[in-house]
Amino acid sequence: MEYLAAPAAPTQGNILCCHCGVPIPPNPANMCVGCLRARVDITEGIPKQLGVSFCKQCERYLQPPGTWIQCALESRELLALCLKKIKASLSKVRLIDAGFIWTEPHSKRLKLKLTVQKEVINGAVLQQVFVVEYLIQPQMCEDCHRIEAKDFWKAVVQVRQKTLHKKTFYYLEQLILKHRLHQNTLRIKEIHDGLDFYYSSKQHAQKMVDFLQCTVPSRSKSSQRLTSHDIHSNVYNYKSTFSVEIVPVCKDNVVCLSPKLAQSLGNMSQICVCIRVTSTVHLIDPSTLQIAEIDGNTYWRHPFNSLFNPKQLEEFIVMDINRVQEKKKPAGAGARSNKHTLAEAWVKKTSELNTDHQYFCCTHLGHILNHGDLVLGFDLANCNLNDEFVNKMSPHNVPDVVLIKKSYDRAKRQHRRNWKLKELERDREGMDTDDERQYQDFLEDLEEDEAIRKNINIYRNVDVPVESDTDDDGAPRISLSEMLEDLHISEDATGGEGANMMTE
Repeated sequence: MEYLAAPAAPTQGNILCCHCGVPIPPNPANMCVGCLRARVDITEGIPKQLGVSFCKQCERYLQPPGTWIQCALESRELLALCLKKIKASLSKVRLIDAGFIWTEPHSKRLKLKLTVQKEVINGAVLQQVFVVEYLIQPQMCEDCHRIEAKDFWKAVVQVRQKTLHKKTFYYLEQLILKHRLHQNTLRIKEIHDGLDFYYSSKQHAQKMVDFLQCTVPSRSKSSQRLTSHDIHSNVYNYKSTFSVEIVPVCKDNVVCLSPKLAQSLGNMSQICVCIRVTSTVHLIDPSTLQIAEIDGNTYWRHPFNSLFNPKQLEEFIVMDINRVQEKKKPAGAGARSNKHTLAEAWVKKTSELNTDHQYFCCTHLGHILNHGDLVLGFDLANCNLNDEFVNKMSPHNVPDVVLIKKSYDRAKRQHRRNWKLKELERDREGMDTDDERQYQDFLEDLEEDEAIRKNINIYRNVDVPVESDTDDDGAPRISLSEMLEDLHISEDATGGEGANMMTE
């Protein structure tokens, strides 16, 4: 039995190009690719050189007609921006591929390699590759223009606190730096009792006000003033002002609560000590260790003031101290602090060492005070208090002395401090002696209070050598390594200045 072989597939023959005579596969144009490209240019009408506006201050590109966008070199966003500039010219061809050609970053040039197709003579499809060059032209955007002017603003946030100490402002400054809310400000101006933040838009100012209300106990109000009006287009231009008032209570202040407020907080004593100011005011009763937190709304319903200012702190020496065991809480009492120890102490003023007069008081510092220690406090027995709540209290319920904090050698602690903080760039005449003393008090509070320390970013000070972590006087000095361990901060291997940042 014989099998017939299958017929071979017909082979396609070649034709000669009608212009150059080169054998080519048949195509509708009857021309080779070289002759077809020589006579037909499908990129005709597409510009080969264009310009792109770039702002050097904010490193943004202009997307017409008036939008500025952030784009990295050779990114998809920058590729889309470049293609939009020739979108109208590409309507007659089919875009197959697009990509960047590497150029020197300082050459101010962007080169884009495009591949396009188009149907030409007798239905033949021609594909062509060409390069479009973009010249980066410097142009300042409107936002940077307003920042450089420094006087053009549309909204201002006025932050005020009617106190003599700036501990709350120093803490607030670190929170603003951590969350980078100062980047949209045109100008930051420091005045006697607060800061002014100037913005180019009302939305940025409103964002700052919302942040302040969530960060510190405060209240705000707003107003606006008409600056110009176009009657033809019905456009109004306003300047908005936001006033934010922070509660006038700082850390280590002694306050006297109203009887109604003290009762609502678990029948705690009216005389309390402010141990911390965050989003709420943290108070402690030095006679019972009872603690309470007061938010901004509660404070403005039942306002109270500080009885003393930090300049009225006096130095006492502990003559005798006795730790008191915890007593059973009465019915309705609030929570007690687990970080403090209740103690009864006999103290004497260092200015009255020649006399035998001593003062008895209950204190919440029993965990750090010992016989012979120096401690700072307020003398209520020999002062004239002008407060409506104190004047109505029974004299037996007003303590003679309220101890605030243990006294250490400040010069030694400052010399061994191997960490530092950043500061806002603001307009001010300079830091006087009182401001420098208050700033050092704030740094000492960071060393002693872990709760506040966790909320801010701390940076290594390479100018201070690393020493031992114990002080000769027993001060609770916190080294940078301990801070990094508490805050979960990783040290930068380069050891550069400002390399240590808190991770979320």
